[in-house]
Amino acid sequence: MNSLNDIAQPIEGHLKAFDRHFREAMRTRVPLLNKITGYIVRRKGKQVRPMFVFLSAGMCGGVNESTYRAASLVELLHTATLVHDDVVDDSFERRGFFSINALWKNKIAVLVGDFLLARGLLLAIDNQEFDLLRIVSDATREMSEGELLQIEKARSLDIDEATYYEVIRKKTASLIASCCASGARSATPDPEIVEKMRLFGEKVGMAFQIKDDLLDFSDSRITGKPNGVDIKEKKMTLPLIWYLGNASEGERKGAIRLIRRHSTNRRKTRDLVRKVRESQGIAYAMAKMDHYRNEAMQILDTFPACPEREGLRQLLVFTTDRKH
Repeated sequence: MNSLNDIAQPIEGHLKAFDRHFREAMRTRVPLLNKITGYIVRRKGKQVRPMFVFLSAGMCGGVNESTYRAASLVELLHTATLVHDDVVDDSFERRGFFSINALWKNKIAVLVGDFLLARGLLLAIDNQEFDLLRIVSDATREMSEGELLQIEKARSLDIDEATYYEVIRKKTASLIASCCASGARSATPDPEIVEKMRLFGEKVGMAFQIKDDLLDFSDSRITGKPNGVDIKEKKMTLPLIWYLGNASEGERKGAIRLIRRHSTNRRKTRDLVRKVRESQGIAYAMAKMDHYRNEAMQILDTFPACPEREGLRQLLVFTTDRKH
């Protein structure tokens, strides 16, 4: 499996230039805001979202100024949601760094999130990028709906497989879909190509989230992260849903009781993780992940061969073969 640096080779220059565009998009006359947005830029992650934008644009006609705005728009709106999420979750850390609310308190963090949202909207409006704005705004709406649906179902623990797919399609897949669709739209006005790339991104996102589910049941010595975190947070993931749907009535009730009342008990959580591992839930989830990955590959194969198409293929493999 290639590293992200290897995958980014065809667009390496664009990603470096994007850093300047993103900094410029967040510039303001307020010193405190500049300090905070500078911190946000320095702690940004692996640039997977911009990679999807630039590779999609490159495959669909070529990167241009609109592509940089598309990538900035995605990052601004998504970063705004992350800042607000940290406030809601009372989280003091993200990707190994202190969160905005940990350093500057909740009120400032909420206002920073609002600022990032407004900058994204103005970036699109000032450049009349209304199609890009619609694509990314739709994804932001769906992410909020998916999060709320998951919270609602976590209370009753009655999520079925169909509802699970709806949650991850909205909460996770919609963002990657918006990256691919906005990248394509920046390169071509053809609605069929844009929709095809949106669907490609959605399939990637579905496979990505199921892989995340599987990692929570993996050996922590390999992943470097404790397992059973989703159970602790009362999240109903695909391997667990399969296990509950195929367990005996007594086992199912016992597992539900554990999740509802004892999810923070490490010993009991480990026991449930073991039971799910020993069931067919892991194999079932892996088969579903492969199904979505294969569908994404089939969409890619309808485009002419080029370095960017190969980059997207490798990025798809990376998201589903990763160890953490």
